[in-house]
Amino acid sequence: MKSTRERPSGQTICFAKMHGLGNDYVYIDGSQHPVGDPPALARWVSDRHVGIGSDGLIMVDPVTPGVAADVRMRMFNADGSEGMMCGNGIRCVAKFAVDRGLCDRQPLRVETRRGVLDVHWRRRGREGTVTEATVSMGAPILAAARIPASIPGVALSAAVVDFALPEDFWTNAGGPGGWQEACGLDPRMTLVSMGNPHAVLWCADVARVPLEQVGPFMERHAWFPERINVHFVQVLHATGAGEVRMRTWERGSGATQACGTGASAVCVAGVITGRTRSPVVAHLPGGDLLLEWDGGESSVSMTGPAVEVFEGTLDLAAQPAEHAP
Repeated sequence: MKSTRERPSGQTICFAKMHGLGNDYVYIDGSQHPVGDPPALARWVSDRHVGIGSDGLIMVDPVTPGVAADVRMRMFNADGSEGMMCGNGIRCVAKFAVDRGLCDRQPLRVETRRGVLDVHWRRRGREGTVTEATVSMGAPILAAARIPASIPGVALSAAVVDFALPEDFWTNAGGPGGWQEACGLDPRMTLVSMGNPHAVLWCADVARVPLEQVGPFMERHAWFPERINVHFVQVLHATGAGEVRMRTWERGSGATQACGTGASAVCVAGVITGRTRSPVVAHLPGGDLLLEWDGGESSVSMTGPAVEVFEGTLDLAAQPAEHAP
């Protein structure tokens, strides 16, 4: 890998490594470097030993014909699965597009699998690079069928809000004995889709949740046919109901430093269950996000940073066989 802004010849691809609160992705300009097999490339570049190291790959592609947008975002998890949306990733898409002169519309319109989303970006000074963005994440989806979730006894048209999990739900979850009591788990779950599915649970101390054991169990539980992202949330009562601390297990990537769609889902879950108010500051391992939601069919607003770490070129001939298509 070498630092360059010039398009190299041969079997190499230019990339940028960027992150939003430590939720890191490799970004590629698909108009300059079309990728034939993004899932395979995602698995390789995400490998922190033989690749670049990331939570996944984001392609910044030309928009689909007929779609009123400026750029198209395609997001692939570390396991190669394609995600519907990524809140931290879309802020960096705006930075990638504006800083590289692909488009400087305000707001930037980004085509995603969730639809076209507006991103208001802010520079460092008048001529500086983009440092922060506010994303209109769209209205939350609550109906079980659209999460999707298939839970015995719950109508597909119903919202899953403060659903009391049965004791035997945790039988195969793993983790040390008594962890639910240790973290002060509230055994009620709320499901929210922000274009991708999220399960939100509340506890008194998120630091004591055995996320590496419980996260994979919930992600692949039979109730969730497309898997699910899992969030454990602690309301910081000492500072009011507008502040939370959360930890995330992201489907396809594992424990991540931050999850923008997840923080948006936590904001919605907190408001509809009365645990928090809007706006809410979410403290994630990688940093803070500001979320706002007025309820109903209104869009969730998410504000946070966008950071470029480095850029370089990827030698396609170096792709290990286990990561090849």
